Amino acid sequence: MTVQLDQVVIRYGTFTAVAGITVTLPQGAVGLLGRNGAGKSSVLKALLGLVKPTSGRMRILDLPEHASPSEVRSRVGYMPERDCHLPGMTGFEMVSVLGRLSGLPERDAYRRAHEVLYLCGLEEQRYRPVSGYSAGMRQKVKLASALVHDPQVLFLDEPTNGLDPDGRTEMLAMVKQLAGKLGKSVVLSTHILQDVEMVCDSAVVMEKGAVVAEGRIVDLCKTSERRFHLQVEPAGLTLPERMADGIRIAPLGAGRFDIEVDGDLLPHEIFALVQANGGTVRELLPHRRSLEEVFLGAVQDHAQKAGEAHW
Repeated sequence: MTVQLDQVVIRYGTFTAVAGITVTLPQGAVGLLGRNGAGKSSVLKALLGLVKPTSGRMRILDLPEHASPSEVRSRVGYMPERDCHLPGMTGFEMVSVLGRLSGLPERDAYRRAHEVLYLCGLEEQRYRPVSGYSAGMRQKVKLASALVHDPQVLFLDEPTNGLDPDGRTEMLAMVKQLAGKLGKSVVLSTHILQDVEMVCDSAVVMEKGAVVAEGRIVDLCKTSERRFHLQVEPAGLTLPERMADGIRIAPLGAGRFDIEVDGDLLPHEIFALVQANGGTVRELLPHRRSLEEVFLGAVQDHAQKAGEAHW
């Protein structure tokens, strides 16, 4: 377990940002998904002690339930969404100062600053002013600042925000390395589904302050439908829309078909039916829902339930 939330409510005045969620974030890389305003950043700020929940209970790692914000932040690294740097400082100065603020002795803070700047790919730019960094470099120095005190858990709030495709790929590769080779637990808060699919093992989907789906991504993407993706040769082969009882076929072009099966028809029977129509099966794969389908389905179900409750 990395984080446990139990009936957590977060309000800003009369506005409810988080509406009594109960969720456990496992170790490893977890995606905290949701549209802008879903409550993701409020959850992270509450865990860091920057916002006090109206009610509910929270725990991080093995820390006691009522651990002080300073105790929590000694075990957690936070990369905020907003662009932020200390004016007039170089990358090395900024990261080492934040290391000192986290409690590291000066010598250790300097050593760690060099290490994490190298890890984040800023070793050649570490003595340049951060104000002159590109958007990608500023994201990297924020990540280095979150890592300088060697935390067990990283909260990354929209880490690919403002990056071009190459910068995004590089940032996600670093996050994957942190969660894999370096054994950090990573909570990746984002609205970009592809980022979560590339990096995370599990996901929590939020919508309007509620958790609408959670679990391992491989389980969330499973489907009860019996659908297959079929690739045949020759590419110009034509198959009837109904090759047999209980089989519906939709051509996708270039020898590819989408097949929906009713009942207990076995895959080898599809091979036989294609062969009977003069073709050869090159690929037959079970359909797997994308994370986008999971996300949209969960959000739509939540909206429908909320509408029915309101009615």
